[in-house]
Amino acid sequence: MKIAVFGNLFQAEKSNQVRRLFEELARYGAEILICEDFFRFLNAVMDIHPRHAGLISGRRFDADMALSIGGDGTFLKTAERVGDKNIPIIGINTGRLGFLADISEEEMEAVIDEIFKGQYQVEKRSLLQVETDSLPSGFWPYALNEVAVLKRDTSSMISIHTDMDGAFLNTYQADGLVVATPTGSTAYSLSVGGPVLLPQTSNLVITPVAPHSLNVRPLVVNDHSEIRLKVDSRSHNFLLSLDGRSVMMNVSQSLTIRKAPYMVQVVKRHNHSFIDTLRNKLMWGADKRE
Repeated sequence: MKIAVFGNLFQAEKSNQVRRLFEELARYGAEILICEDFFRFLNAVMDIHPRHAGLISGRRFDADMALSIGGDGTFLKTAERVGDKNIPIIGINTGRLGFLADISEEEMEAVIDEIFKGQYQVEKRSLLQVETDSLPSGFWPYALNEVAVLKRDTSSMISIHTDMDGAFLNTYQADGLVVATPTGSTAYSLSVGGPVLLPQTSNLVITPVAPHSLNVRPLVVNDHSEIRLKVDSRSHNFLLSLDGRSVMMNVSQSLTIRKAPYMVQVVKRHNHSFIDTLRNKLMWGADKRE
């Protein structure tokens, strides 16, 4: 099995876990490809020199599975590198429990064994695609979690004129607006008051960031909807963010957001469910008096 490994570049204290991972992959005879930046970090900072079949630079590679070791941010970067290749991605978490990277360090050996035995399930997750007149060259116009338009600095709020399927929806006067997938409903959207969507639902959620009017609430819409945004700002620009990757935009540029033409395949253990992760992550039912 050919496995592409991606990891974060700021957790040198996790060297023992990373070393164990490569030892387990080698024990099963995996053909290992490693992200070039991560490989340099392993060598220079962690003093780990794993055997590998090649290094990955850019998005041109092929593998049977991609393995992300880190947190949800690392998983999102891995999804960007995988793109539309239909390579399943598994996330091993080296920090706090994540929604995407939900395999704990303690489960790592068991999970590697299950992968090579084919004992896992794959969930398909939808993405968002952004169309606009001018994005920087090489900027990936897709988002697994959310697309956000935000005011640039501490200036006045922005006005976001929003159409859905050709009909005027609202002008949001706010610090920003988040359009999230079900996967992203537990990320930025949740932190600004949006609802939790189950990953299997065919919906998007539109959530304002600090709206001027308390009457403006998050809205759940069908994921076949086409959302068009036009921003007014006193500074004549705004920030466009896709899963945390940001670019400055001029108010003359409108945005069209729709469901992407492909999906990301997320590997899950047979005994794992989103409900379990949700309950553990958000501590539902926990009573600190006990």
